[in-house]
Amino acid sequence: MSMIMAVSFTRYGRLYYLDPGGHSPKIGDRVLVPTDAGPEVAECVWAPQWTSEEIDGLPVCAGLAGEEHLTRDETNKRQRAEARSVSKRLIRRHALPMKVIGVDYLDAENVYTVYFSAPHRVDFRALVRDLAKNLRARVELRQVGPRDEARLQGGIGPCGRDLCCATFLKDFEPVSVRMAKDQDLPVNPMRIAGACGRLMCCLKYEHPLYTEAHSRMPRVGAKVDTPEGSGTVVGRNVPSDSVVVRLDDGGRRCACPSASVCSPRRQHDAAYGGATKVAEAVEDDGSEE
Repeated sequence: MSMIMAVSFTRYGRLYYLDPGGHSPKIGDRVLVPTDAGPEVAECVWAPQWTSEEIDGLPVCAGLAGEEHLTRDETNKRQRAEARSVSKRLIRRHALPMKVIGVDYLDAENVYTVYFSAPHRVDFRALVRDLAKNLRARVELRQVGPRDEARLQGGIGPCGRDLCCATFLKDFEPVSVRMAKDQDLPVNPMRIAGACGRLMCCLKYEHPLYTEAHSRMPRVGAKVDTPEGSGTVVGRNVPSDSVVVRLDDGGRRCACPSASVCSPRRQHDAAYGGATKVAEAVEDDGSEE
Protein backbone atom coordinates (compact mmCIF):
# COMPACT_ATOMS: atom_id res chain seq x y z
CA MET A 1 0.00 0.00 0.00
CA SER A 2 1.05 3.58 -0.62
CA MET A 3 -0.26 7.05 0.13
CA ILE A 4 -1.51 9.50 -2.48
CA MET A 5 -2.90 13.03 -2.52
CA ALA A 6 -4.31 15.33 -5.21
CA VAL A 7 -3.76 19.03 -5.83
CA SER A 8 -4.98 21.62 -8.31
CA PHE A 9 -3.26 24.78 -9.50
CA THR A 10 -6.58 26.50 -10.28
CA ARG A 11 -9.99 26.25 -8.66
CA TYR A 12 -11.93 23.36 -10.23
CA GLY A 13 -8.94 22.71 -12.50
CA ARG A 14 -7.20 19.50 -13.42
CA LEU A 15 -6.07 17.25 -10.59
CA TYR A 16 -2.41 16.33 -10.16
CA TYR A 17 -1.45 13.42 -7.94
CA LEU A 18 1.45 13.54 -5.51
CA ASP A 19 3.21 11.39 -2.98
CA PRO A 20 2.66 13.28 0.31
CA GLY A 21 6.03 12.10 1.62
CA GLY A 22 6.25 12.99 5.31
CA HIS A 23 3.63 15.76 5.11
CA SER A 24 -0.06 15.64 6.10
CA PRO A 25 -1.80 18.63 4.48
CA LYS A 26 -5.54 19.11 4.87
CA ILE A 27 -8.07 19.96 2.18
CA GLY A 28 -7.67 23.63 1.26
CA ASP A 29 -4.04 23.91 2.37
CA ARG A 30 -1.57 25.47 -0.06
CA VAL A 31 1.29 23.12 -0.78
CA LEU A 32 4.45 23.16 -2.90
CA VAL A 33 4.52 20.99 -6.03
CA PRO A 34 7.89 20.26 -7.71
CA THR A 35 7.94 21.29 -11.39
CA ASP A 36 10.58 21.79 -14.07
CA ALA A 37 10.57 25.52 -13.24
CA GLY A 38 10.89 24.96 -9.49
CA PRO A 39 8.30 24.47 -6.72
CA GLU A 40 4.88 25.95 -7.52
CA VAL A 41 1.95 26.64 -5.16
CA ALA A 42 -1.17 24.47 -5.50
CA GLU A 43 -4.25 23.78 -3.40
CA CYS A 44 -4.76 20.42 -1.73
CA VAL A 45 -7.99 18.91 -3.06
CA TRP A 46 -7.65 15.37 -1.66
CA ALA A 47 -5.96 14.91 1.67
CA PRO A 48 -3.36 12.10 1.81
CA GLN A 49 -5.00 8.69 1.92
CA TRP A 50 -3.95 5.08 1.61
CA THR A 51 -4.45 3.27 -1.69
CA SER A 52 -4.47 -0.49 -2.17
CA GLU A 53 -2.32 -0.24 -5.30
CA GLU A 54 1.40 0.39 -5.43
CA ILE A 55 1.92 3.64 -7.35
CA ASP A 56 5.49 4.58 -8.18
CA GLY A 57 6.98 7.60 -9.88
CA LEU A 58 4.71 10.27 -8.38
CA PRO A 59 6.25 13.65 -7.54
CA VAL A 60 6.81 14.12 -3.82
CA CYS A 61 5.07 17.03 -2.10
CA ALA A 62 7.61 19.64 -1.00
CA GLY A 63 5.59 20.65 2.06
CA LEU A 64 3.28 23.50 2.96
CA ALA A 65 3.72 26.80 1.15
CA GLY A 66 5.32 29.52 3.25
CA GLU A 67 4.59 33.23 3.24
CA GLU A 68 7.34 33.92 0.68
CA HIS A 69 5.90 31.28 -1.67
CA LEU A 70 2.37 32.68 -1.39
CA THR A 71 3.65 36.20 -2.05
CA ARG A 72 5.54 35.00 -5.12
CA ASP A 73 2.45 33.15 -6.37
CA GLU A 74 0.25 36.26 -6.03
CA THR A 75 2.88 38.33 -7.85
CA ASN A 76 3.00 35.83 -10.71
CA LYS A 77 -0.82 35.90 -10.97
CA ARG A 78 -0.75 39.69 -11.34
CA GLN A 79 1.99 39.40 -13.95
CA ARG A 80 -0.07 36.91 -15.95
CA ALA A 81 -3.19 39.08 -15.73
CA GLU A 82 -1.23 42.12 -16.91
CA ALA A 83 0.29 40.15 -19.80
CA ARG A 84 -3.15 38.94 -20.85
CA SER A 85 -4.50 42.49 -20.91
CA VAL A 86 -1.51 43.83 -22.87
CA SER A 87 -1.74 40.93 -25.35
CA LYS A 88 -5.41 41.60 -26.09
CA ARG A 89 -4.74 45.33 -26.58
CA LEU A 90 -1.83 44.77 -28.96
CA ILE A 91 -3.72 42.11 -30.92
CA ARG A 92 -6.49 44.62 -31.58
CA ARG A 93 -3.90 47.21 -32.60
CA HIS A 94 -2.30 44.82 -35.10
CA ALA A 95 -5.77 43.66 -36.33
CA LEU A 96 -4.84 39.98 -36.05
CA PRO A 97 -7.52 37.23 -36.00
CA MET A 98 -6.27 35.83 -32.71
CA LYS A 99 -7.91 35.00 -29.38
CA VAL A 100 -5.85 34.84 -26.18
CA ILE A 101 -6.53 31.59 -24.32
CA GLY A 102 -4.04 31.64 -21.47
CA VAL A 103 -0.72 33.04 -20.24
CA ASP A 104 2.13 31.36 -18.38
CA TYR A 105 4.95 33.22 -16.66
CA LEU A 106 8.32 31.96 -15.43
CA ASP A 107 9.66 34.57 -13.06
CA ALA A 108 13.05 32.87 -12.73
CA GLU A 109 13.71 33.32 -16.46
CA ASN A 110 11.38 36.30 -17.02
CA VAL A 111 9.59 34.50 -19.88
CA TYR A 112 5.93 34.81 -20.87
CA THR A 113 4.16 32.13 -22.90
CA VAL A 114 0.94 33.34 -24.53
CA TYR A 115 -1.45 30.66 -25.81
CA PHE A 116 -3.87 31.71 -28.53
CA SER A 117 -6.33 30.25 -31.03
CA ALA A 118 -6.83 31.35 -34.60
CA PRO A 119 -8.71 30.05 -37.66
CA HIS A 120 -5.44 29.75 -39.62
CA ARG A 121 -1.72 30.39 -39.32
CA VAL A 122 -0.90 33.94 -38.23
CA ASP A 123 2.18 36.06 -38.86
CA PHE A 124 2.75 37.45 -35.35
CA ARG A 125 6.40 38.52 -35.60
CA ALA A 126 5.56 42.22 -35.19
CA LEU A 127 3.23 41.37 -32.30
CA VAL A 128 5.97 39.46 -30.46
CA ARG A 129 8.33 42.42 -30.71
CA ASP A 130 5.70 44.80 -29.30
CA LEU A 131 4.83 42.37 -26.49
CA ALA A 132 8.48 41.96 -25.49
CA LYS A 133 8.90 45.74 -25.51
CA ASN A 134 5.80 46.41 -23.39
CA LEU A 135 6.30 43.53 -20.94
CA ARG A 136 10.11 43.93 -20.81
CA ALA A 137 10.57 40.19 -21.02
CA ARG A 138 11.00 37.39 -23.52
CA VAL A 139 7.67 36.36 -25.04
CA GLU A 140 6.68 33.11 -26.78
CA LEU A 141 3.40 32.69 -28.68
CA ARG A 142 1.88 29.25 -29.14
CA GLN A 143 -1.17 28.45 -31.22
CA VAL A 144 -3.47 25.76 -29.80
CA GLY A 145 -6.27 23.70 -31.33
CA PRO A 146 -9.95 23.54 -30.33
CA ARG A 147 -9.45 20.75 -27.77
CA ASP A 148 -6.55 22.46 -26.04
CA GLU A 149 -8.56 25.68 -26.05
CA ALA A 150 -11.40 23.95 -24.18
CA ARG A 151 -8.88 22.41 -21.77
CA LEU A 152 -7.30 25.77 -20.92
CA GLN A 153 -10.56 27.70 -20.63
CA GLY A 154 -12.64 25.01 -18.90
CA GLY A 155 -16.41 24.90 -18.86
CA ILE A 156 -19.44 22.65 -18.47
CA GLY A 157 -20.09 19.70 -20.77
CA PRO A 158 -23.43 18.43 -22.14
CA CYS A 159 -23.64 16.10 -19.12
CA GLY A 160 -23.69 19.08 -16.73
CA ARG A 161 -20.28 18.32 -15.24
CA ASP A 162 -16.92 20.07 -15.61
CA LEU A 163 -15.13 19.25 -18.85
CA CYS A 164 -13.18 16.00 -18.70
CA CYS A 165 -10.17 17.58 -20.43
CA ALA A 166 -10.04 20.35 -17.83
CA THR A 167 -10.27 18.01 -14.83
CA PHE A 168 -8.84 14.49 -15.13
CA LEU A 169 -8.25 13.65 -18.79
CA LYS A 170 -4.51 13.79 -19.54
CA ASP A 171 -4.17 12.88 -23.22
CA PHE A 172 -6.42 13.33 -26.23
CA GLU A 173 -7.08 10.11 -28.12
CA PRO A 174 -8.71 9.72 -31.56
CA VAL A 175 -12.50 9.53 -31.43
CA SER A 176 -14.61 8.19 -34.32
CA VAL A 177 -18.27 8.33 -35.27
CA ARG A 178 -18.30 4.52 -35.10
CA MET A 179 -17.92 4.78 -31.33
CA ALA A 180 -21.10 6.88 -31.17
CA LYS A 181 -22.96 4.30 -33.27
CA ASP A 182 -21.72 1.47 -31.04
CA GLN A 183 -23.19 3.36 -28.07
CA ASP A 184 -26.60 3.69 -29.78
CA LEU A 185 -26.25 7.49 -29.98
CA PRO A 186 -27.80 9.51 -32.80
CA VAL A 187 -25.19 10.62 -35.32
CA ASN A 188 -26.09 14.26 -34.78
CA PRO A 189 -23.23 16.75 -34.34
CA MET A 190 -25.28 18.67 -31.78
CA ARG A 191 -25.64 15.54 -29.64
CA ILE A 192 -22.18 14.00 -29.83
CA ALA A 193 -19.97 17.11 -29.96
CA GLY A 194 -18.31 18.62 -26.90
CA ALA A 195 -17.67 22.23 -25.95
CA CYS A 196 -14.69 22.28 -28.35
CA GLY A 197 -16.90 21.37 -31.31
CA ARG A 198 -15.18 18.01 -31.77
CA LEU A 199 -16.49 14.56 -30.88
CA MET A 200 -16.81 14.14 -27.11
CA CYS A 201 -13.80 12.51 -25.46
CA CYS A 202 -16.06 10.36 -23.28
CA LEU A 203 -17.06 8.41 -26.40
CA LYS A 204 -13.53 7.00 -26.37
CA TYR A 205 -13.03 5.97 -22.76
CA GLU A 206 -16.62 4.73 -22.35
CA HIS A 207 -16.50 2.67 -25.55
CA PRO A 208 -15.06 -0.53 -23.95
CA LEU A 209 -17.89 -0.54 -21.39
CA TYR A 210 -20.53 -0.43 -24.14
CA THR A 211 -18.71 -3.04 -26.23
CA GLU A 212 -18.60 -5.47 -23.30
CA ALA A 213 -22.23 -4.82 -22.36
CA HIS A 214 -23.53 -5.27 -25.90
CA SER A 215 -21.67 -8.58 -26.18
CA ARG A 216 -23.78 -10.06 -23.36
CA MET A 217 -27.06 -8.14 -23.80
CA PRO A 218 -29.67 -9.26 -26.37
CA ARG A 219 -29.46 -7.27 -29.59
CA VAL A 220 -32.17 -4.88 -30.75
CA GLY A 221 -34.84 -6.84 -32.61
CA ALA A 222 -34.24 -10.08 -30.69
CA LYS A 223 -37.17 -12.05 -29.30
CA VAL A 224 -36.98 -12.46 -25.52
CA ASP A 225 -39.10 -13.69 -22.63
CA THR A 226 -39.63 -11.24 -19.75
CA PRO A 227 -41.39 -11.59 -16.41
CA GLU A 228 -44.29 -9.72 -18.03
CA GLY A 229 -44.45 -11.84 -21.19
CA SER A 230 -42.73 -12.34 -24.53
CA GLY A 231 -41.65 -9.41 -26.64
CA THR A 232 -39.04 -7.78 -28.86
CA VAL A 233 -36.02 -5.78 -27.70
CA VAL A 234 -36.35 -2.19 -28.99
CA GLY A 235 -33.67 -0.49 -26.90
CA ARG A 236 -30.71 -1.05 -24.56
CA ASN A 237 -29.61 1.09 -21.62
CA VAL A 238 -26.03 0.24 -20.70
CA PRO A 239 -25.66 2.55 -17.62
CA SER A 240 -28.71 0.93 -15.97
CA ASP A 241 -27.90 -2.53 -17.42
CA SER A 242 -31.46 -2.89 -18.73
CA VAL A 243 -33.29 -3.40 -22.01
CA VAL A 244 -36.53 -1.94 -23.32
CA VAL A 245 -38.93 -4.61 -24.58
CA ARG A 246 -42.10 -4.16 -26.63
CA LEU A 247 -44.48 -6.84 -25.46
CA ASP A 248 -46.29 -8.96 -28.02
CA ASP A 249 -49.48 -8.67 -25.99
CA GLY A 250 -50.79 -5.17 -26.71
CA GLY A 251 -47.50 -3.58 -27.81
CA ARG A 252 -46.80 -2.11 -24.36
CA ARG A 253 -43.17 -1.32 -23.56
CA CYS A 254 -41.38 -2.27 -20.36
CA ALA A 255 -37.85 -1.91 -19.02
CA CYS A 256 -36.29 -5.11 -17.69
CA PRO A 257 -32.87 -5.89 -16.20
CA SER A 258 -30.74 -7.49 -18.87
CA ALA A 259 -30.16 -10.50 -16.61
CA SER A 260 -33.89 -11.25 -16.52
CA VAL A 261 -34.02 -11.72 -20.31
CA CYS A 262 -30.59 -13.33 -20.66
CA SER A 263 -30.87 -17.03 -21.56
CA PRO A 264 -27.96 -18.26 -19.34
CA ARG A 265 -29.44 -16.45 -16.33
CA ARG A 266 -32.87 -18.00 -16.91
CA GLN A 267 -31.28 -21.44 -17.20
CA HIS A 268 -29.42 -20.84 -13.91
CA ASP A 269 -32.63 -19.78 -12.15
CA ALA A 270 -34.49 -22.78 -13.54
CA ALA A 271 -31.80 -25.14 -12.25
CA TYR A 272 -31.11 -23.56 -8.84
CA GLY A 273 -34.06 -21.33 -8.13
CA GLY A 274 -36.03 -24.11 -6.38
CA ALA A 275 -33.14 -24.98 -4.07
CA THR A 276 -32.70 -21.33 -3.17
CA LYS A 277 -36.36 -20.97 -2.29
CA VAL A 278 -36.22 -24.13 -0.10
CA ALA A 279 -33.19 -22.79 1.76
CA GLU A 280 -34.96 -19.48 2.36
CA ALA A 281 -38.04 -21.33 3.65
CA VAL A 282 -35.90 -23.36 6.12
CA GLU A 283 -34.27 -20.14 7.39
CA ASP A 284 -37.67 -18.55 7.88
CA ASP A 285 -38.94 -21.60 9.85
CA GLY A 286 -35.87 -21.49 12.09
CA SER A 287 -36.35 -17.82 12.86
CA GLU A 288 -39.99 -18.33 13.77
CA GLU A 289 -39.12 -21.03 16.30
